[in-house]
Amino acid sequence: MPLPKDSSIRVRFAPSPTGHLHLGGARTALFNFLLARHYKGTLVLRIEDTDRERSTQESIAAILDGLSWLDLGWDEGPFYQTKRLDRYRELGHHLLEKGLAYRCDCTQERLESRREEALKKGLPPRYDGRCRERSVDPSSPHVIRFRTPENLAIVFDDLIRGTLSFDSGVLDDLIILRTDGMPTYNFAVVVDDIDMKITHVIRGDDHINNTPRQIPIFQALEAPLPDFAHLPMIYGPDRTRLSKRHGATSVMAYRDMGFLPQALVNYLVRLGWSHKDQEIFSREELVSYFDLDHVGSSPSVFNPEKLLWLNAHYLKNSPGEELVPLLREQLPPLTVPLPQSQDPAHWIRVADELKGRSKTLVELAQFAHPFLEHSRTIDPEARKKILTPENGGVLEQISLALRSLSQWTGESLRNAFSQVGEALHLKLGELAQPVRVAVTGRTVSPGIFEVLLLAGREVSLARIDEAVRLSQEPVSDIQESRNGKEDLHD
Repeated sequence: MPLPKDSSIRVRFAPSPTGHLHLGGARTALFNFLLARHYKGTLVLRIEDTDRERSTQESIAAILDGLSWLDLGWDEGPFYQTKRLDRYRELGHHLLEKGLAYRCDCTQERLESRREEALKKGLPPRYDGRCRERSVDPSSPHVIRFRTPENLAIVFDDLIRGTLSFDSGVLDDLIILRTDGMPTYNFAVVVDDIDMKITHVIRGDDHINNTPRQIPIFQALEAPLPDFAHLPMIYGPDRTRLSKRHGATSVMAYRDMGFLPQALVNYLVRLGWSHKDQEIFSREELVSYFDLDHVGSSPSVFNPEKLLWLNAHYLKNSPGEELVPLLREQLPPLTVPLPQSQDPAHWIRVADELKGRSKTLVELAQFAHPFLEHSRTIDPEARKKILTPENGGVLEQISLALRSLSQWTGESLRNAFSQVGEALHLKLGELAQPVRVAVTGRTVSPGIFEVLLLAGREVSLARIDEAVRLSQEPVSDIQESRNGKEDLHD
C-alpha cells in the first residue's frame, strides 16, 4: 500500500462488547495497530455497544484487558456508541429530510409474510419497498429505512482482495433507526467512521457483505470513502472456522494457560501476513515491516503446536528477572517456602535454569515448585518405575556420599556421583534418574547437579532419604486419596 511515512492514516478497532476478546478480534486489532504505527498514524478504539441486550460492562473490561495484555495501545478513545445516540438520530433525520430515507410502519408479521412469499418464488427475502412512497404518520410507531439506490453497481477496491462489485438490486432498504431511536450497526458504523475521519477500515471478511450496504450511506452523507481491507478468516486445524471446539479462542485464556503476550502477538501476525521467510519478530521489526501488501487473501489455519513452539522460544530467551513476576502469578501460594525462596536472586536462578525446558509459564511453575516449596508431588508413574527397591539401594549410597561433602558445589557433587558410580559400576544417567525423581518428583529436569544446587543440601538429602523409604514400600501402598499422587513433606 503506497502510503508515505508521514501519512495522516487513521484506523480503528471497533469490537462489540458481547464477550471476551477472541483471537480473530485480537488479530484485527493487531493489524490496525501495526499499520497505524508503521505509517505514524492514529488508532481509534471504538466500542460498538448499541446491542443493549448482549453488551455488558464485563465484556468491555475483558476487551480492554486483552488489548492491554497484548500491549496494543490506542491513540484516541475508547468511544462508546451509546454516548453518540443524538448524532445518529441527527443524521438519520437529515437523510429523511433529503428524501434519502423514509419512514416505515410495516409490522413484523407483515415483514415475515412478505419474506416467506419471496422465498417461495425463489426471490431474495428482502424488504419489498412498500413504504418507499407512502406517507407514514411520524407520531405512529415506525422505523427509518435508508433508500438504497436501485440498479447501481457498487464497486470498491479491497486492499487485500482486489476489485469487488455488488449489485444494489439485491440489497434491502436497510433500517438505519429503529422504533426506539437506536441506530442499526451499518448506519452507526458509517457515521462513526465519518466523524472520526477513518481513512482505512481493516476488519474480518465476515464483514465483507456489509461494505456494499455502507458505501451508499457514505455517499448519501457526501463523505469520502475510506479504503477497505477485509482480512481472511482464521480456520481451525480441520479447516472450518475457528471456534471453541478447536480449543480456547479467548485471548486471556492463553494468558491463563501460561503464554507470553509477545509470543501470541508474533503468532497472530503470521496468520495471514509474512515478511520473506522470517518467523520471529521483535515489536520494533513488526512496526517497521508491516504493511497490507503482504497480507494474503486465503484463510489461515490455527496451529496450536506452532504457537507452543513460539512460546517456548520466547520463554527461553526471556531474562529470568522478567519471568519471575509471571512465575509468581502461576504458582499457588507457598505454604512452607524453602529458606532460599526468600532471596530474589534464587527466584531468578530458578527461572533461568528451568525456562529452557518449559513451553508455557504453567509448565515453568510446575518445574519450579519443588525448588521453592518444601512439599513436592512425585509423579505416580515415576514412583512406580524409578523408585524401585534396587534404586533404593542406589539412593542410599548416594545419600551417604553426599552427606560426607564439606561443600555443596557443582564440582563436589560431580565427584561424589563419580565415586558412587565407580563403586556400583553405574553410569551417571543411572544414578541421576532416581535422584531426579527423589528431589523433583519428575523424570525431566535440568542437569542433576543443577537440581541439587537449586534444592539445596538439606532439602535434597531429606527428599532422597524419603525416596529410599518409599522404594521399600509395595506400590499398592501408594496413597490413593489424591488420584494416585502423593504429597511428600520434609
